[in-house]
Amino acid sequence: MEQNGDKQVLLDRRYMRMAFIWAENSYCKRRKVGALLVKDKMIISDGYNGTPSGFENICEDENEITKPYVLHAEANAITKVARSNNSSEGATLYVTSSPCIECAKLIIQAGIKRVVYSENYRLSDGLELLSRADVELVSVEIDKIVTGE
Repeated sequence: MEQNGDKQVLLDRRYMRMAFIWAENSYCKRRKVGALLVKDKMIISDGYNGTPSGFENICEDENEITKPYVLHAEANAITKVARSNNSSEGATLYVTSSPCIECAKLIIQAGIKRVVYSENYRLSDGLELLSRADVELVSVEIDKIVTGE
């Protein structure tokens, strides 16, 4: 039984590293967040924070404030799976930063049963709502990946 737990920890760390790599796709300057939606050991969707499709890839205004229409990585992953033939029911969401309250609502409604995150968002109300909805929450610390950038 413990061996399966060890295997899950290794998978969680591996998918989390991938989410950090995926975050590099974000055009946001203030914070880059990545998300992967995994079901039955398959990535069924992905997302990173950014502007909606068809908008300019500029997330902050001239005062370095995030534009109000920027989508969070979780929202991008959930809406992307909604446009596919996949279902997020029972899936695990790997996200580099813990979800905000708005993303927590989407996670609950999408039927996601497990959220694995690495960094804490500045507010904890999203985690509190997910906990109240019996979504399993797992915090995973990983060393930041050194990239060639």
